[in-house]
Amino acid sequence: MSGPSPDALPARPGADGPWVFPCDFALKVMGRHVEGFAEAVVAVVLRHAPDFDPATLQARASTRGNYLSCTCVVRARSREQLDALYRELSSHPLVRVVL
Repeated sequence: MSGPSPDALPARPGADGPWVFPCDFALKVMGRHVEGFAEAVVAVVLRHAPDFDPATLQARASTRGNYLSCTCVVRARSREQLDALYRELSSHPLVRVVL
């Protein structure tokens, strides 16, 4: 039997984990290497972190070129901002994994 998921646990005031906000936070987003993947990632990131500079995105194709990973470093202002960004990226149809 497993315990409740971390999302089901009640939030404690000031419980931002190991982060002190604001801070630079690196996100790695992976998906199929298709036309428009990096642009879709940038569009989502900009909705949550409007000060993100798309020119700083680092993209790397997998060995066989089937997948693309995009690393974005955002200036995170709060845990809520990061949670919303992760939720939207994770639910995007082109995205397979968000780390």
